[in-house]
Amino acid sequence: MIKTQKVQSTRGGSEKKQIKRISVYEDTTQTKTPRKPPISPLDWKRYMLHGAPEVRARLLKEYLPLVRNVAGRMAIGFPRSVELQDLINTGVIGLVEAFRNFDPGRGVKFETYAVPRIRGAILDELRALDWVPRSTRARTREIDRANLFLENRFGRQPTHDELAKRVGCTVQELLTAKGDASCSTLLSLDETVYREDDNHQVPRIEIIKDASNPTALGDLEKSELRAFLVTAIDRLTEQEKLVIALYYFEELTLKEIGEVMSISESRVSQIHTKAVLKLRGMIKERFSANE
Repeated sequence: MIKTQKVQSTRGGSEKKQIKRISVYEDTTQTKTPRKPPISPLDWKRYMLHGAPEVRARLLKEYLPLVRNVAGRMAIGFPRSVELQDLINTGVIGLVEAFRNFDPGRGVKFETYAVPRIRGAILDELRALDWVPRSTRARTREIDRANLFLENRFGRQPTHDELAKRVGCTVQELLTAKGDASCSTLLSLDETVYREDDNHQVPRIEIIKDASNPTALGDLEKSELRAFLVTAIDRLTEQEKLVIALYYFEELTLKEIGEVMSISESRVSQIHTKAVLKLRGMIKERFSANE
């Protein structure tokens, strides 16, 4: 919008009229929404004195964005199976609890008092829904931290011995802890994953295979292995054949086999180990050559 203003000036007895143009730019297309005034100590004082339900509802509504902020930051570290809306709903319970116990006379801002209560309410609800013991979760985090430390130190994936030494346990205890951690992982059958053969996205349920269900290829491989074992056993010595027959078919112990063959138990163990190593070598040579 352009505004004009007339200015009269006298110079040398002559009067001249000048027009001074002043440009004023006004944004008439956008109107800013007036910001709501922040909650003041007077509002809290009014609520503490009268306890009006409408004042309480207004104060709680003003602090709802605080719950969304806390829940959103916490959701970053949680699995995708944890819904953000569930965290927000639980956080509202913590907000109401903080609102009920807050004392403005202590000189502490409500935000400072409420944030730990909101976080605590969310964590308590998640722990109540978690069927995995907290000790297992803590052990898993400890192993993950140790694994990350060793990876950065060595520039490679650490071995089980190195990881167990860093954690301060035996290799068997480490493997047991890893097994417990793997059982606590949730997977969605409806989640889309990539297939290995054509790299297409399909639901996870379509790529799950039942290892216990026999297949035509598995039956063929077993029959081929059984037929080759007959040939491989024929290549053993008579003493080795006898030990294999008595141990696997007659189900005798090494001591009983020694009494039958009139040899010591340790000698039976040596013959058995030698025969098994021979069979393994022949099977490995045969089937690796076919590949």
